[in-house]
Amino acid sequence: MTFKRLAAGAAALAISLMMAAPFAVRTASAATELTVYTAVEAEDLKRYAAAFNEDHPDITIRWVRDSTGIITAKLLAEKNNPQADVIWGLAATSLLLMKGEGMLEPYAPKGLEKLDAKFRDRDNPPTWTGMDAWIASICVNTVEAQKNKLPMPASWADLTNPVYKGHIVMPNPNSSGTGFLDVSSWLQVFKEDGGWDFMDKLHENIAWYTHSGSKPCKQAAAGEVPIGISFAFRGAKSKAAGAPLEIIVPKEGVGWDMEATAIVAGTSKLEAARTLVDWSITEKANRLYNEGYAVVAIPGIAKPVEHFPSGIVDAMIDNDFLWAAQNRKRILAEWQKRYDSKSEAK
Repeated sequence: MTFKRLAAGAAALAISLMMAAPFAVRTASAATELTVYTAVEAEDLKRYAAAFNEDHPDITIRWVRDSTGIITAKLLAEKNNPQADVIWGLAATSLLLMKGEGMLEPYAPKGLEKLDAKFRDRDNPPTWTGMDAWIASICVNTVEAQKNKLPMPASWADLTNPVYKGHIVMPNPNSSGTGFLDVSSWLQVFKEDGGWDFMDKLHENIAWYTHSGSKPCKQAAAGEVPIGISFAFRGAKSKAAGAPLEIIVPKEGVGWDMEATAIVAGTSKLEAARTLVDWSITEKANRLYNEGYAVVAIPGIAKPVEHFPSGIVDAMIDNDFLWAAQNRKRILAEWQKRYDSKSEAK
């Protein structure tokens, strides 16, 4: 009887383990995968994911990366059937547009109070939080400028001088967040009619429009063109690497935008999405952002950047992000109609 009872007990235990084993295996391997849409520079994505996974190895990130305009268009096209769980690194103007469409999940991440007030949605709870800011500037290759006998510009208006004809490159605002912050800021600085008049004259001097915000400065740094309208951090990095660049802060003021993060409304992975958004505003994350941007969301984190132009933060215009978001579609359509003929092929 004892042997039979032992045998019966062993059999029952074996059946119990067989039933439990599949569940245990599933639990051990069930890392949550988040689909994250981003316009962050491609070289930064591996660093961000690796640092996040040091703290949260149970969540994996599947990046969907493209330029700001393309990611924004993709998200809007998917409005009724969202494919992303989180947006991590997209222009705040794009996220404000999506907020207006009810596409974002309100959430107050842990540590929100540490952020500079400019780097968060004003609603409580917010629908987005900022990461870093990028600021417009003009990158001038001093060697190429001298070779072509070009004066050093001091303002946006200077760039309409016919002497610069064929020597300027800037980003297409339909593709690039940097391009859109340029265009929307000019419409604020010069007012609507004056802004389009300025861009009409500037267009006469444009050699081509790129589909990347950093590319005009990279091309100027490489000597492919004398002048690139881009953002200041890219210019500082290129100059630090030895490029013969002068980084100009136009006297009328400079446009700017911020990379920001949000949860896509309707995600089935809300807990994991919140974990990622919590992490995205930590000091650790902000230090990573500072490797690619001079201005980050948490005050006191950013280290001085070699060759970053002095006074540029003071030159940042009082950017009306809501106006830019609400008028984005109209602005881009008008720009496309007027100037797209000089855009690079995609």
